[in-house]
Amino acid sequence: MQHAHRITRLSALALGITGALALGQVHASGFQLKENSVKGLGSAFAGAGVKTGDTAVVVNNPATMTQFEGTAAQFDVTMIDLNYEFQGSGSDVLGRPLSGGDGGNAGDFTPIPAFSLVHKFDNGTAIGAMVSAPFGLATKYDNDWVGRYYAVESDVKIVELALSGAVDIIPDRLSVGLGLTFSKADVTLSKGVDFGTALMGAGVPGFLPQGADGFAEVQGDDTGMGWIAGVNFRPTDKLSIGLNHRSEVKYDLSGKVDWTVPAPARATFDAVGRGAFFVDGDASAKLTTPGMTTVDVNYQFTDRFSMAATYSETKWESLREVRINFAGPDPDSVEPFEWSETRFASIGGEYKFSDAWTFRAGYAYDETPTTFAHRTPRLPDEDRQWYSVGATWNFSPNLEFSLAYTRLEPDTPKIGIITAPQAGGQRLFGEFDGGADLYGISAQYKF
Repeated sequence: MQHAHRITRLSALALGITGALALGQVHASGFQLKENSVKGLGSAFAGAGVKTGDTAVVVNNPATMTQFEGTAAQFDVTMIDLNYEFQGSGSDVLGRPLSGGDGGNAGDFTPIPAFSLVHKFDNGTAIGAMVSAPFGLATKYDNDWVGRYYAVESDVKIVELALSGAVDIIPDRLSVGLGLTFSKADVTLSKGVDFGTALMGAGVPGFLPQGADGFAEVQGDDTGMGWIAGVNFRPTDKLSIGLNHRSEVKYDLSGKVDWTVPAPARATFDAVGRGAFFVDGDASAKLTTPGMTTVDVNYQFTDRFSMAATYSETKWESLREVRINFAGPDPDSVEPFEWSETRFASIGGEYKFSDAWTFRAGYAYDETPTTFAHRTPRLPDEDRQWYSVGATWNFSPNLEFSLAYTRLEPDTPKIGIITAPQAGGQRLFGEFDGGADLYGISAQYKF
């Protein structure tokens, strides 16, 4: 019974399923996706909430919709080419090197589409709708890489429908907007499980670290609702100032956990009366996406040239820990994140070269919510710089096309994980080398 007691104590937490919901991507702070507009991308999203020619203001600041005329529909797609590789090593609880390679290129080429629609009425009101992906993640390491006990696959999709309305309080000077968001979160995450370490720690003879590797995959989904509120103030014909707030959204993810347990380990669990552990079944977790407040400023120096700036704060304190609940006897798996508020600042310019062409460029600095103490391979996140260029071609009075390119250069993310002996005892040290290229194309049609 001594073995059985220790196996109970060293179950899911000890086997490293902790942190299965650690989210993140190198192209945005935390796991946020800013890429809802190609025009915005071309100027590093400087002034994106007060740009009167971009229907993505449905979510970036709905108050700006009153500055449109008639009806405008816009389709955007941003292709994210993420590349980063791990350079480092690890050891097991006995101090032996962890087997496996660097995991390969954990990034991928991922399209992020968005569709937005704005209609302005003659009475000073406007309505809009937008479908976009405000948060998401797609990374995958080799199944047998050196950091497999911390992360293998991470696939997170949050798709959102926003319905917004706006009204002029003072015509041509002050407008306010409000929107509701309806979203669905779909999560699939996996990692390796070192059953050999757990069984050796429980005193079961014949087992050593890395000698009985298994696998765990967690899937879950849920829907959530939030809100957006914005103000657009135009004290002069040249100056626009916008304030926008996006609420946090809470999800109660529910789904399944799929365990792959090697035959010797499964036979041991059955022999000591713990066969109910590590059995496929239901799992759940809570996830809260953060609230965000943004200030945008745009100044029209001449009929052809304008400059804009943006400052935003994202309340990543909403992700203090991740707790996974298993329907079976496996105890909750908990990992502290202790994320903190982040700031994003950008500046950009736009030049109307001719009636047919408009060019734009921008620079941004984006902070990470992570710290070295809590950084994992699922989130090799660091502060980053944006370098953006873009252009719009007015094909006709009703139809225009836009292009944009952004290079994201993150600081070097470093990790140094020392897992407690009762939770596996592995160590992983190293850094990630990489960055991201973003390519955007969009079309807007005015009715």
